[in-house]
Amino acid sequence: MKGIVYKSTGSWYSVKDDLGNFYDCRIKGRFRIQGIKSTNPVAVGDRVIFELEETGDAVTGVIKAIEDRDNYIIRKSVNLSKQTHIIAANIDRCFLIITLNNPPTFTAFIDRFLVTCEAYGIEAVLLFNKVDTLSAEEFGEVKYLAEMYREIGYTCIGISAKTGKNVDQVKAMMTGTTSMFSGHSGVGKSTLVNAIEPALDLKTKAISDQHMQGQHTTTFAEMFDLSFDARIIDTPGIKGFGVVDIEKEELGDYFPEFFALKEHCKFNNCLHLEEPKCAVKEALERDELHWSRYESYKQIIEGDEENYRRNIYDQTP
Repeated sequence: MKGIVYKSTGSWYSVKDDLGNFYDCRIKGRFRIQGIKSTNPVAVGDRVIFELEETGDAVTGVIKAIEDRDNYIIRKSVNLSKQTHIIAANIDRCFLIITLNNPPTFTAFIDRFLVTCEAYGIEAVLLFNKVDTLSAEEFGEVKYLAEMYREIGYTCIGISAKTGKNVDQVKAMMTGTTSMFSGHSGVGKSTLVNAIEPALDLKTKAISDQHMQGQHTTTFAEMFDLSFDARIIDTPGIKGFGVVDIEKEELGDYFPEFFALKEHCKFNNCLHLEEPKCAVKEALERDELHWSRYESYKQIIEGDEENYRRNIYDQTP
């Protein structure tokens, strides 16, 4: 039988077959995908082949194989430096939900997410949430950030999951696709999903004032069928985003504005660090590129896994 994984709880997977029936499935024995050392060999969105088993009155499934993935989103596991965690597979579009504060989302985190989307061929859209709560000064800051990412080529939308501002725009982009929602805990992912599809009634929690961070309400990624020909993958709030399996030499290719200048560098393997006649460094000196993006690039290339929750908006050399 063939089906799609809708939910993973670590050891059990909820799989929907071609007729719309859901089965609880598990994996038998060692199940490893070649080349990927992952804590979860099967991810939400995977197309799988499974067999049914009857034990007493219960009918469960055993996943035998995973069909080739179109793409997937992967990050370093929180506690296991050499292991990775596949967040979801076979995604048409990733929406990263960003809040200026309450909790803060910094550019270092946004850039890591965008690099991963670029590397795995997934379109990314930035949603700046809670715009209804911003002061005039904060709104100006969000506008500046959105303009910066638009210049690079990303779609940016200011939204309010609470008031419904521009939610229809998001809905229109989701129609006919499988979308993934991601972001820190507390940015309003579940509130936004509920605004898009109230019937789902996902749990939401208030921000913890003490740390200005959200509390985890989603513990596992889960896919939902929506009423307007769309599927959504809701994911747990993520604190950090460790970039996986990207060589230093190719990292610049996943910053589109750096890639566009690459051919003008003196050396074709230029890392845009200390090399002479580097087109990226020259463009930075002319203020044609954004320093926060370059800081993110350097942070990733230097393997700095500690600081993607700090503010680097204002850092210049």
